[in-house]
Amino acid sequence: MSSVTINGEAHALADDADALLVDVLRDGIGLTGTKLVCGAGVCGACTVLLDGKPVASCLLPARAARGKSVVTVEGIGAGSLHPVQKAFIACDGLQCGFCTPGFIVEAAHFHDAWRRARGTEAPSRDVIVAALAGHLCRCGAYAGIIRAVGEACAGRCDGAVAPAPRREAGEKVTGRAKYAVDIKHPGQLEGAILRSPHAHARVLELELGAARALPGVAACVSLLGPDKTLRYAGQEIAAVAASDGKTARAALAAIEVRYEPLPAAIGMSAARLADAPVVFSGLRKNPANIAEGPLLPSFWKRNLRGPSAALSDKPRKARRMLEAARTASDPLLVQATWRTDAQSHTAFEPHAAVARFDGQKLTLHASTQAAAQLAKSIAQRFALAPEGVRVIADHVGGGFGAKVGLRPETIAAVELARVAKAPVRVVLDRAEELSVTGYRPGCELALGLLAGGDGALKALSITALADTGAGVNSTVAALARLIYPAEAKELVDYDVVSNLPPGAPFRGPGGPVLCFALEQAVDEAAARLGIDPVALRRRWDPDVHRQRLYAWAADLDTWRRRPASGSERGRFRRGIGVAAAHWLYFWQPGCAVELSVKDGRLIASTAVQDIGQGIRSVLAETVARAFRLAPQDVAVLIGDSSLPEGPLSGGSRTTATVVPAAMVAADRLQAELQRQSNQPLGDRPDWRAVIAAAPDTTVRALRPADSDKVAAGVLSPLQQAGMMGAVFKWILRRFAHVETGLGAPGAVHVAEVEVDTLLGRTRVLRGHSGLAVGRIAAPLLARSQAEGSIIQGVGYALYEHRQVDPASGQVLTAGLEDYRIPGIADTPEIDIHFDEAGFEHVLGGGVGLGEIATLPVAAAIANAVHNATGARPYELPIRPDRLLASLSAARRP
Repeated sequence: MSSVTINGEAHALADDADALLVDVLRDGIGLTGTKLVCGAGVCGACTVLLDGKPVASCLLPARAARGKSVVTVEGIGAGSLHPVQKAFIACDGLQCGFCTPGFIVEAAHFHDAWRRARGTEAPSRDVIVAALAGHLCRCGAYAGIIRAVGEACAGRCDGAVAPAPRREAGEKVTGRAKYAVDIKHPGQLEGAILRSPHAHARVLELELGAARALPGVAACVSLLGPDKTLRYAGQEIAAVAASDGKTARAALAAIEVRYEPLPAAIGMSAARLADAPVVFSGLRKNPANIAEGPLLPSFWKRNLRGPSAALSDKPRKARRMLEAARTASDPLLVQATWRTDAQSHTAFEPHAAVARFDGQKLTLHASTQAAAQLAKSIAQRFALAPEGVRVIADHVGGGFGAKVGLRPETIAAVELARVAKAPVRVVLDRAEELSVTGYRPGCELALGLLAGGDGALKALSITALADTGAGVNSTVAALARLIYPAEAKELVDYDVVSNLPPGAPFRGPGGPVLCFALEQAVDEAAARLGIDPVALRRRWDPDVHRQRLYAWAADLDTWRRRPASGSERGRFRRGIGVAAAHWLYFWQPGCAVELSVKDGRLIASTAVQDIGQGIRSVLAETVARAFRLAPQDVAVLIGDSSLPEGPLSGGSRTTATVVPAAMVAADRLQAELQRQSNQPLGDRPDWRAVIAAAPDTTVRALRPADSDKVAAGVLSPLQQAGMMGAVFKWILRRFAHVETGLGAPGAVHVAEVEVDTLLGRTRVLRGHSGLAVGRIAAPLLARSQAEGSIIQGVGYALYEHRQVDPASGQVLTAGLEDYRIPGIADTPEIDIHFDEAGFEHVLGGGVGLGEIATLPVAAAIANAVHNATGARPYELPIRPDRLLASLSAARRP
């Protein structure tokens, strides 16, 4: 047995030829700061220093470290924080924090070498980007990371640490933050899932005996549904729990399955053929619900679910107007078909669950966006007492909509733990993460838009067919009812069901897809009318919030120097585009914040979860502001279903739910402290002294309803959608447990691009994002979240393309080496403009921004590409081959 020095301490290395350094660090020694994400040396999250040089520990055999020195993130600044760690804290160079340890190790190495050679000279942006090019961040925190490394190298973070704008930043930059994948109980077993190799099959026989008989195997369970039918490659069949991962994989190989392969319809094109195999037959269909909202009844015709057209307005009139315009060859009729490919969430912390039973009580650590809601679902599914289920999600490494419900890995962990009578951890690998955990469905949109000679919008028709896999409930076309009023609108949604894994909600479900088509059609209409694209939007869009954003966009220097579309010449051509977006303002009723004084300390508690959006900090700052304290004076407890019920972290509802509840709770606690005091406290009490002297006290407040005093012109988009809008509002409240408030969050995005017309590559140079989301609770964190939303929009526009083998249904882009997400070099210069007016009727004055900020980005980039080249992008992503084909078509007479 050999040894290795890790963070200055000697450790023995077992003689295991298969062991990787990342596994030894995490599972053998317990240094869980080093994260395993891609397993292929692509993302950098597992970076450590080996004899002073950065290496990817997910590729390095442990035996290669024999006799050498390894430094992990826990060893960086072990005595006191390294300047890079201080800079990441001060500049908010992180969000969910799962990739942060790798960035810290690499950046510290770069910083130390730079300072030795250059002193406090500030490195250029390009130098920093090159140094960190081997690291990825799915949250898109690159702008803050670049700022942080620059500040550290310039010597501006050598001194004392300033208070962290992000509450948990210290834990994340040191590797102390614990995620579900990091949990390890005594006697814990490793779980693994057997998945279908077929896109469509029926299981005739499942034999688990040989797997159960293997030494080290503690439990095997079936995960098959009642009909024993598998409808996509990768669907769950069975799960095992064993002493270690290697034994668990051997147990999966020992499971015997006899299949009856069935004809498969793989993908939307195949599923729409007249003779396509039917994915769901019979009256009682059970597809997955890919939306956060309720699954409503709809018509089915073989693999086509729909039409869903309830939010249409005078659809027959719209059809008549558009048909007349086609017959007359009206030059103001814009009609085309746009297509988008599927976009994978690929949160860096994989889906994970660690289940432990103590008698009839279950504790589950989960990577989830909905701890309180997940606890309820588990209690119902497994017939457990609600008070006997506790879900903990202390830190969550991203979600973006894919970690909302009760998922198979959680079901497997709970079932296995119950059978094995031991804790069980189930963690998906990156191939599973990119294959079966959901995606933003691809879509085909046939759009017709008719403007009148007077410049008014006359009619709009959109038919959207979403490629939803073995799931349903997409909403794309219907969202167009909520922007650009017209005389008539026909808005029709279909789900095309196929033998692929089901999609899932993804950051503004349906919104970026609609924007890509609709905002290009609006730009095309502006060109035909001879009107500035921003001016036309100002004319067509009466929303008071976006009206302010249009004025801001029109005044940008970038916009004012926009060239005429197609006027650029030469190989490299620059263009500028604009797009607008709308969303709904949601909040979740029934949620509460508890404020306590315990041992002279103020504590705020709610069962919300921080997935990188910074809700810990928002809660601390809200309470601190009410008591005139510093945020660090308020302890915050979240991510635990045993706390007062908190909202789901999705649908842009978190801040809009938590802040008002916290403000009411603060008023109640102040009143209670006033009542308990033996003497009047005056108009401006010294709350620090009052709290320090107060007995233990607890108050709780539900999120209150909004004020009925609303600024002029502020309406609910659903109210403007007439009777069916009111019906949808009721449905959301009744079945999705979410309220739709007055006012619409809005965005206007201006993008500047450079197009290489020889190679077909597009580079985003600059992005200006105007966001009307009310008062900003935590400005630096809000800016970080908006920047990250824009980066994800860049990825959707240019790179992200989930590809599937049309013969087998296997996902081909099952690794980060194949599924391209934006890297730090793809980060444009980003300018964020927050318009903070218009939501004064909301206690606290603000609503969510995580979704609205990403919605118009891809559309603005597409419009900028058209402005640069004269070629209109009709497909996402705007790949080089597609762009070159568009350029070639545009050159033809």
